[in-house]
Amino acid sequence: MTRNPQAAPEPLQPTATPPPTTPPAQSQGPGPLASALLDTLPRLYGGAGDPLLLELIAALAAALERGALELELAGPAPAEVTAGQWPEGHRRALETSSLVVRAEALAQPGQGRDTHPADPGEAPLVLDGDRLRWRRWHSQLEAVLAALAERAAAPLEPPLPPEAIARAVATAAGHGLDQQQQRAVAALLRHRLVLLGGGPGTGKTSTVVQMLGAALAVVPQLRLHLAAPTGKAATRLQQALAAGSGQLDPGIAARLERAPCTTLHRLLESNGERFGRHRRHPLGLDLLVVDEVSMVDLPLMQALLDALPAHCQLVLVGDPAQLAPVGPGAVLLELHRPARQSALGEAMVELTTTYRNNGALARLAQSLRPGVQQAVGMPWREQLQALSPADNLRWQRLPLNRPPQLALERLRAHQQRLRALALALAWPEATTANAAGTAEVLANGEPAQQPLPEGMEALLAELEACILLSPVRQGRWGVEEIHRQLLGESFGRPLQHWPLATPVLNQRNLPEQGLANGDIGVLVERRGERLVLFPGPRLLHPARLGGAEPALALTIHKSQGSQYGEVLLLMPPSRHWDPRLLYTGLTRARLQASLTTPPDPEWLRP
Repeated sequence: MTRNPQAAPEPLQPTATPPPTTPPAQSQGPGPLASALLDTLPRLYGGAGDPLLLELIAALAAALERGALELELAGPAPAEVTAGQWPEGHRRALETSSLVVRAEALAQPGQGRDTHPADPGEAPLVLDGDRLRWRRWHSQLEAVLAALAERAAAPLEPPLPPEAIARAVATAAGHGLDQQQQRAVAALLRHRLVLLGGGPGTGKTSTVVQMLGAALAVVPQLRLHLAAPTGKAATRLQQALAAGSGQLDPGIAARLERAPCTTLHRLLESNGERFGRHRRHPLGLDLLVVDEVSMVDLPLMQALLDALPAHCQLVLVGDPAQLAPVGPGAVLLELHRPARQSALGEAMVELTTTYRNNGALARLAQSLRPGVQQAVGMPWREQLQALSPADNLRWQRLPLNRPPQLALERLRAHQQRLRALALALAWPEATTANAAGTAEVLANGEPAQQPLPEGMEALLAELEACILLSPVRQGRWGVEEIHRQLLGESFGRPLQHWPLATPVLNQRNLPEQGLANGDIGVLVERRGERLVLFPGPRLLHPARLGGAEPALALTIHKSQGSQYGEVLLLMPPSRHWDPRLLYTGLTRARLQASLTTPPDPEWLRP
């Protein structure tokens, strides 16, 4: 199977967007974006003074500050609108406004200019069925979704013989893959894009291994790259594929294990402002696998498509039930809308059979997936109330004015275990070779090779044994207060003054050190010198980690792409409740979880 490059599409304005971060806290009044728009739009467009229309502008601006590009007029009333007028009063305001153009009018060149007295060709809002969007984001989203659909519909050139595809599917079946997974293997041997979805334990990794094994069996010299939105997710992807490649031919398995795996920002050569890879400087790849696509926002997906040569196959892997990305535009969620699924055809494969039985934790997470709870009759409240002490999910109800003491006690035990392992590290002399090798440390401005200690594997493993997650940073149940309780007087001081063995969240991209924003290490001490040990392994001087934060607790957004043995999940009330918060938090746990909520959380009421 040869790969014949074709003309690349028109450039898609590859502007670098930062890696995922925690969304800003929401204020009770209009945010700065909403205030600016409410002041500006009435002066630019006639008839913009309708109070209901102004409410919609404020709600749409607030949604954008949360990373959402639209308002669902068929959904619940946003906090910024008059509930008694929602949605019919707001629909009437849209129908008579010169600020709005219908999506179907934009899809027809030269049309849409006679809907309102003003020129709707310049209208800043687009009404697409029941969804209201800013026009700029609507146009960008439609262009990206159309490009993905076009890539999915494009066959490989030249096509593989049917018997070759049948052999690959039979091999996958022989390795235990079900029919849905076999469809994904066949799709990769037919199409330039495959979208593979599914929840935890549905075999996404096993499927990707067999897909790549089939592709490498056809073209051993395939230029393959693996990527994810964060460094943590990229590391997990590489480890999972290496661990699952044992069933492949040894030569193919070795080739897969050598495949480079990076963050998307590093792949696209982001400099913080722009991407170095784009239409005029495309990636030299034949096949790219992107994991955790739920975290990829619209600008990043646009930049990725711009940098991919037309012949390059693209495999997108993700769970559409997880949280939307922090940046604007939930591309994976859009791809799972019925009309988009139909456009992707057999290039879209959703895995539904769960192979990893994880008890009550898995059952509750499964019921939180869109459409599942109603279909199987499993209300969240009944499942939580039926939990027993033997289950791997615990539910604690606690007044909001009380600290989560049980979670804090568990984290303190985790701290003690980390400290004991850090103190047990055996550091060889710098001139002594050891099996662990060496790592580069920046000390006093100069890089130096330092030997790695014995016992570091157990310490790094303990980092992933336990984590506390919360949707918020502020408040008694917020991440900052949790760290204030655990770190005491050292909270807020430079990281070299934190307690020994404190987990450290890197918030900078350090490609020369192989580290990305979101990677987590641990504070260690080598003969009186404080260093940070990261998986890899890598040792860094604290001077290299400006802006680092403690990581005994994380926001749920920051935890995406990671997994932990035990998750302590706090769920205080939220102004913008999203069941994907609970789902994403619970599915970070491999073994067990503890859920703490107020006594009567609104989202659990019948």
